[in-house]
Amino acid sequence: MVFSEVILPEVVATVVYTVLGLVLLGISWKVIEWLTPFSLRKEIEEDQNLAIAVLIGALFIAVSLIIGAVIISG
Repeated sequence: MVFSEVILPEVVATVVYTVLGLVLLGISWKVIEWLTPFSLRKEIEEDQNLAIAVLIGALFIAVSLIIGAVIISG
């Protein structure tokens, strides 16, 4: 069976690293929002500023790659 080959410590490590990555991504969002002189949420949601939305999306991808590389190398 497929499930007989699943090792519990690997599953737990995957869940822990996933939660850690999401927490770090949330912290990075708060830092980026804190560093900007205007409300990113207002610019994206209310003013429909596509340029800022694309920029924030690119930043999230970059931060996600960095967090993933750090977790894998550790």
